[in-house]
Amino acid sequence: QVTLVESGGGLVRSGGSLRLSCEASGRTFTFSQYAMGWYRQAPGKLRVRVGVISWSGGETWYVGSVKGKFIISRDNAQRTVYLQMESQKHEDTATYYCAAAQNMSRLQVEIADYWGQGTQVTVSS
Repeated sequence: QVTLVESGGGLVRSGGSLRLSCEASGRTFTFSQYAMGWYRQAPGKLRVRVGVISWSGGETWYVGSVKGKFIISRDNAQRTVYLQMESQKHEDTATYYCAAAQNMSRLQVEIADYWGQGTQVTVSS
């Protein structure tokens, strides 16, 4: 069984920062062979992509609204992917999810093999 567990969410003031983590577990899951993605879903809205990172960490992609503000990174030894969020605004308020797939292209169209349960981020204005 593969599990992705997000953490690090919470309440932050506008202009503040948060770092989300997503740790993978599962005996049969080789984390370093999977691309990872972050998504978010604001209240009353559809889930959208935030960013994606390749299995090696050498390639990343971000949605335009977070470019220059958010950074995705990963530590394959720790089986963890991170989302560093800077200069947050109220519109960044959402539940953030991580996901794993065998390549970035699948994550770009939200086709994932595994999903986390989400962590709530609330940015006060």
